[in-house]
Amino acid sequence: MVRRRRMVRDYDPYRPVPPEVRDRLLAHAVRAPSAGFSQGWGFLVLETAEERGRFWTATAPPPPARPDRWLTRMRRAPLLVVALSHRDAYLDRYAEPDKGWTDRDEARWPVPYWDVDTGMAALLMLLTAVDEGLGACFFGVPAERVDAFRAAFGVPEGHRPVGVVSVGYPGSDDRRSPSLRRGRRPLDEVVHRGRW
Repeated sequence: MVRRRRMVRDYDPYRPVPPEVRDRLLAHAVRAPSAGFSQGWGFLVLETAEERGRFWTATAPPPPARPDRWLTRMRRAPLLVVALSHRDAYLDRYAEPDKGWTDRDEARWPVPYWDVDTGMAALLMLLTAVDEGLGACFFGVPAERVDAFRAAFGVPEGHRPVGVVSVGYPGSDDRRSPSLRRGRRPLDEVVHRGRW
């Protein structure tokens, strides 16, 4: 399954994701690891044409910009799942007696595990899509459009969109990204054994 996973950027707009498959995607997402079992994530599921349209309106560049080919094909996805992280769930959890910290100081965290764990949950959705014979892609909400996204869906201030998983049956115009021509870096360039 891992070797078959790839980012799919075009979808068949006439084949919705079956509800039981959607539910498996979400059930697998919450099986992701989370520091202190904080589970500081949330998932906004957008399935109807109105919900997806509102998402693309809120997150795409405003007119007069024309959507590029990538965006036109991505808009065909019948299911979007926005993965959101919730930092306060982690800060609260690690201020509990069994963790040994007495405050919610964010400086204790070498990296924002709330975002890392939410990304792992998104990866489990991507892998589940492969298992189900579907295509999926992970992409971000542009920083300058996050406030419009929040307003469009009533997302509380404490939740940050880490990324979006688009899901559906691959369309006929699903071409590989030109970036893949760069090739995968060999292991001996990225793996350091014993020391850097």
